[in-house]
Amino acid sequence: MHRVIVVLLAALDAAVAAAVGLAAVLAPFTLLWVLAFGLQADWGSLWPVSGTLWQFGHGVPLEVALPDQLVRELGIAPEAARFGLSVPPLALLLFTLLFSARSGRGAAAAGSWPAGVASGVVVFALISAGVAATGATDVLRAPLWAAILLPTAVYAVGALSGALTRAWTEGDDGLIDRLHDLVDGLGDWAPVLPESLRGATVVSVALVGASAVAIAASTALRGGEVVALFEAAHVDALGAGMLTLAHLAYLPTLLVWAASWLAGPGFAVGTGTAVSPAGTELGVVPGLPVFGLMPANASFWMLVCVLVPIGCGALAGWMVRSRLVWEGTAAPAAPRAVLAVAIAGFSAAAAAAAAALASGAIGPGRLAHTGPAPGSFALAVGIEVLIGAGILLLAPRHRDELAEERVDRWNEEMAGLRAPVD
Repeated sequence: MHRVIVVLLAALDAAVAAAVGLAAVLAPFTLLWVLAFGLQADWGSLWPVSGTLWQFGHGVPLEVALPDQLVRELGIAPEAARFGLSVPPLALLLFTLLFSARSGRGAAAAGSWPAGVASGVVVFALISAGVAATGATDVLRAPLWAAILLPTAVYAVGALSGALTRAWTEGDDGLIDRLHDLVDGLGDWAPVLPESLRGATVVSVALVGASAVAIAASTALRGGEVVALFEAAHVDALGAGMLTLAHLAYLPTLLVWAASWLAGPGFAVGTGTAVSPAGTELGVVPGLPVFGLMPANASFWMLVCVLVPIGCGALAGWMVRSRLVWEGTAAPAAPRAVLAVAIAGFSAAAAAAAAALASGAIGPGRLAHTGPAPGSFALAVGIEVLIGAGILLLAPRHRDELAEERVDRWNEEMAGLRAPVD
């Protein structure tokens, strides 16, 4: 495909990704504006609020500054009238990441991924700058540099990941192919880099799935507390609907919190609090319905949950080892040991990045420290995944595995003997 077409299609993808994300925020707020304020509402405030929340969904930290009149009417303490808000609803960020990865894969398939990725990133940056310039509000304030750079960085990471993955597996007749040839020349060490990334991906997907199961189980067991908090909020049908949409937008964030709980470190809901399998220590928390899912007390059997990340590491080790056996590169022990360490390292890095995105401030005072701690979460995941992956990758080779490798080698030799000789 011609490079100009690739550039134009990538630019269109970036524009569509930004438009869909903005529409996902703007549509419910438009409905809220109509039903709550009527046709006489201040429509000039709709776009700035929606644009700011779109930025917030991409990890841009906000500063909330309540008007003085509202503070006096509600009797809010002056020190609580201004606070940070930095725990974003990661659903919007995840959508942009996946959409940009699809665009990057398409550009790589067309044979011009550098130009395609650059075009998409530039267009998304221009749209982010436009939203930042027109979406400022007095109540919700975002740093200008973060409002432009952070959404652009999300799109760039997704586009690059998709493009490089496609170019590595299918080839690009350029830099990635030369790098692939260089890695292939490492002999027994060649599979370490690609297979460690594949193993870390398996760990991440498995841990997310286990976290989803944990949230579903908590919903089934503590659904009554969630309903009670909905009732205590004293909201009408419109308010309940908006609360539900907000909970859905925060579902990926809750998955990170649940993953940290399964790994052992847990998470905080305020300074000096802890929610983990070892115990739950909470003070006064906001009356949000989602907080009803947190376990009220701990049990010895909850500590068994730390086996889940070990199982995820074992699953990754089994899948990687099966692939190595199939390709006939599973014999040396040293590369497999390094491979186990690399899988654990990449998994820990992914955990740290997810925890950094899913933690921060959700209110004034002690609520400035909420979510999992990136360091402890990454350390726990790294150690647990290393145990699971190491067991599967370094275990003595089974006779069936050796027999399969001998059969594959014999078939290869027979195919060479049957090949015509010039």
